[in-house]
Amino acid sequence: MPATALPSTGLPADGWLPCSDRSLERNDPLAGTGGFGERWFLIEVDGSWGTHALLQSKLDARVARPLVKKIEAAGMRPLAIRRIGRRADERRAQTLWRWAIVDARPGRESVHWGSVTDPADLLDVPLDGSTGVPSDEPIICVCTHARHDQCCAVKGRPVANALQQAYPEHTWECSHLGGDRFAATMIVFPEGLYYGRVPASEAAELVAARADGRVDDRYFRGRSSLPTIAQAAEHHARVAFSDDRIDAFSLLGLADNGGSWTVNLQHGEDVVSVDLMEELSVPLLSTCGATTALPVRQYVLETVTSRPL
Repeated sequence: MPATALPSTGLPADGWLPCSDRSLERNDPLAGTGGFGERWFLIEVDGSWGTHALLQSKLDARVARPLVKKIEAAGMRPLAIRRIGRRADERRAQTLWRWAIVDARPGRESVHWGSVTDPADLLDVPLDGSTGVPSDEPIICVCTHARHDQCCAVKGRPVANALQQAYPEHTWECSHLGGDRFAATMIVFPEGLYYGRVPASEAAELVAARADGRVDDRYFRGRSSLPTIAQAAEHHARVAFSDDRIDAFSLLGLADNGGSWTVNLQHGEDVVSVDLMEELSVPLLSTCGATTALPVRQYVLETVTSRPL
């Protein structure tokens, strides 16, 4: 029997629960919760990861620190990845360090793969997409970052295993994606499609939907190339117009009305305006390791209207 949440605090009444269980109990909204990332640099790092995957791993800190600094200075998000089910001796014997540059911006989606034998050479990889082998294949990343949050490992690993069976060449475990309370979380590149509360039994269907140019709104958090307010607006537009195509809506602009927002989206030959109220949730523990309950930002739908472009 799940614990009943105290309405004034958002905390469980009957003791500790994992953060993803608490989130499900509160029915925290998924839409508009994907961390922003237009461009990404993925690095294969076998073995265990610490709380900060790249800085606390088999990648030498003398390489990792300037590498992370370089990636972030270029406006990109770093992400550690590793194959599923590697034996311990295989992880210890890593001799090839694969990397991928992903552009998740709508209309510019791309993946370029490369590799180095000396991890120090990662510092010399151009970050402008001018090098590497282009690929039309998706990259499926499931967060299993246990040192960051236990929910990611407990709920992420069954999803990663299921996807590895269906898409062995495309599936990777990855480091922290954000939104631990929505575990299992995953992202599908190059479009940067965030999903949360993913059941292992349905994970492969989400990837199949992407191949058909669709998203599954039951688990969809938003596109990484959009700010969270636009992710939330796009969700409500999809529901209003029953349109689950990945590229059905494109962002035209945002207007901050002081406590509320108007998000304009293009939908075919129309402009869809989504009005949202910004509010703070009740204080909650958003990760398993959190000790202080804090409110999080949420967006509440007011209206969805449409007019000719």
